Amino acid sequence: MGEITDGFLEAIQLIITMNPEIMEIAGRSLYVSIIATLVAALIAIPLGALIYYYEFRGKRAVINIIQTLYALPTVIVGLLVYLLVSNSGPLGPLKLLYTTNAMIIAQVVLVSPLIVGLTIAALSGLDKEMKYTIMALNARAYRALMTLVREAKYAVLSAVVLAFGRAIAEVGAVMMVGGNIRHFTRTLTTAITLNTSMGEFATSIALGIILLTIALIVNLGVNILQHHHGRMKDD
Repeated sequence: MGEITDGFLEAIQLIITMNPEIMEIAGRSLYVSIIATLVAALIAIPLGALIYYYEFRGKRAVINIIQTLYALPTVIVGLLVYLLVSNSGPLGPLKLLYTTNAMIIAQVVLVSPLIVGLTIAALSGLDKEMKYTIMALNARAYRALMTLVREAKYAVLSAVVLAFGRAIAEVGAVMMVGGNIRHFTRTLTTAITLNTSMGEFATSIALGIILLTIALIVNLGVNILQHHHGRMKDD
């Protein structure tokens, strides 16, 4: 018990004194996850809107597949991206393996289905008459999609925030394609795994506290957005 208490006290000290290595790891984690989430959002929100807007054969099956990918194992994503960016892979000449760019690609693949599916769900919550009215006006597709997304903006933003939460808590894929290299590709989750295995509990606890704080902020952000969304619907 004394070892745990000492670990917590030392961890608090590391955070208060803003230990350079701790801050570097936290900063890298935020950078990778924010960029990955933004890239995924730019791809997934329009795709989700397109799937919602158009009727086509197999639409229900496509949505079911997307929802299944919510639980896509991170190690599978890591394996696929590893094969893609390894020296013998199609992106091998770009030398992406064991870089932050490879980690960003892995997180984009991981969270994109979540944003696509939740965007479809957000738009499905709109008044059906709005979609039919827009279609009846013969508005251009991109304008129609922009209008629908704007109407469901709080729910869509909630999806993006949730995706960021999953990205920053991810460990398997980023360790496989990033290599957990000190000062280059080490993130909060991979550093916690490594330091715990080495018996560096104070550092692990400090990193864990930072990760939990970020998770709390993400949760608060989602709750605020959902509250605004609920108020907009009531109005």
